[in-house]
Amino acid sequence: MIVLKLGGSVITEKDRPETLDGDALERAADAIAAALEAGLEDLVIVHGGGSFGHHNASEHGVSTTAGTHDADAALAIHGAMKTLNQFVLRRLLERDVQAVPVHPFSAAHRDRDGTLELPTGQVETMLDEGFVPVLHGDVIAHAGSGATIVSGDELVAELAADLDADRIGLCSTVPGVLDDADAVIDRIDDFDAVADVLGASEATDVTGGMAGKVRTLLALEAEASIFGLEALAAFLAGENPGTTID
Repeated sequence: MIVLKLGGSVITEKDRPETLDGDALERAADAIAAALEAGLEDLVIVHGGGSFGHHNASEHGVSTTAGTHDADAALAIHGAMKTLNQFVLRRLLERDVQAVPVHPFSAAHRDRDGTLELPTGQVETMLDEGFVPVLHGDVIAHAGSGATIVSGDELVAELAADLDADRIGLCSTVPGVLDDADAVIDRIDDFDAVADVLGASEATDVTGGMAGKVRTLLALEAEASIFGLEALAAFLAGENPGTTID
């Protein structure tokens, strides 16, 4: 059972609003299709927002904590993410991957404390029936705040815990977690040991930086890997490229 995140900055051109990185997405889809063909059974995919979600969220001043009660704003963000999701689904379906969408806007919410609630029964059923669920960062209802953003990293953590994932993979634009000499850190099992390198400020955690990713992954039972696109096939084949977090 693998929960895989495709970073938004991997599959989109982050400096250009709503622009796909078609070549990178093709490469990712090739690796996923090959792994499934080779016998990988249970796979859940989450993709980030990249230049689709982040651009629209920024335009409307919406974040994981700052909400909106404007339906037009919520629909603009959700619509952009559905468009990106369709690109991802299409590339997978072209390779005979039985990919189907799960839109968090219709499935998840936050309570007044900001705690994410994401029922996963539909995801489990999809897996049992041979589908590959594909979720994405999105806008979701937030009690007392209208609608806020749920990030791909949050979804990965929730899914991995609820589905008892064996492995978690975060496909990023970097080959792993880097130290102060830009070398990949092979393994992390203690946050304090790498906090200085990660620049572990509260602001970094809130904006979904590397410190936040590492802290979240360390709290999970499953072993996680952070790696670049070139190592996706190796990860799906059972190797531990990049940085292993456990």
